[in-house]
Amino acid sequence: MTILTAAFWTLIGLGAAAGIWGIGIERHLRVVRFEEQSLAVLPSGAKQIRVLHISDFHLAPWQKRKLAWIAKLGQLDVDVIVNTGDNLGHPAAIGPALIAMAGIGARPGVFVNGSNDYYAPKPRNPLSYLAKPSERVSDTPLDTDALVAGLEGFGWRNLNNRGSVMELSGLKLGWVGIDDMHDGIADLASIPASVKDLGRVDVLLGVTHAPYLAGIDAMNDAGVQVLFAGHTHGGQVCIPGYGALTTNCDLPTKAAKGLSSWSRGGSQMWLNVCAGLGTSIFAPVRFACRPEVRVLNLVSVS
Repeated sequence: MTILTAAFWTLIGLGAAAGIWGIGIERHLRVVRFEEQSLAVLPSGAKQIRVLHISDFHLAPWQKRKLAWIAKLGQLDVDVIVNTGDNLGHPAAIGPALIAMAGIGARPGVFVNGSNDYYAPKPRNPLSYLAKPSERVSDTPLDTDALVAGLEGFGWRNLNNRGSVMELSGLKLGWVGIDDMHDGIADLASIPASVKDLGRVDVLLGVTHAPYLAGIDAMNDAGVQVLFAGHTHGGQVCIPGYGALTTNCDLPTKAAKGLSSWSRGGSQMWLNVCAGLGTSIFAPVRFACRPEVRVLNLVSVS
């Protein structure tokens, strides 16, 4: 066997092993990530607020293990839920998704929709994500109204192009959100209008599905202190030691998941991106990017 032949079969073997790991193992290795850095954004003397950030479940009704794992999240000691969308991955997933989220639905929460909460997925070339952000190819609408009604039935605040004030732990939390930027239905002009309508709040928090730079800038300009987002899947398929190859939007890959700090016009805002739990049912793989939900601590400035 020549060196080239040996190298060829070695590459084939490594590719097969990576495929087996990413498709058969890692995409099922769900984890609750507890952010080590606490965010000092609450007024002095305020009680800590623990936030459970969930995103990108991409649920299908036959995903029993994932549904059971989500149901167990209700056992976490958290104060508020932030859901940044893409709950659905199949037209028949609404009922199972709401049942699985019932445990965390007992907590106060907020949500926005992602593109996959509006339309069912269709097969596409996964390599196309490396060239540019994906475009909607599906024309199969989902029953978004039923999903939204179910989430609102938990008592969660609908932040699609709107704001809301939540009283929690003796504080007034101001929330402002936008609908999905990836499908072009976000209204950035609604952000300052919503903030104005909130009145005086103790902290201003933002929620979006897709963390496009224009949305990040608009939230920062409005005085948002922490912005929660999903959509990126953390890159979904990453290179060990390097990280994400794409974010499926114009967000830099170094911010594909976790916390990053954004400064603009003398203001500073935290962005927290949750890599989410799911994948499209047509691209069921995770590599060097475990499925996740995130827990963050908001604490007082002193």
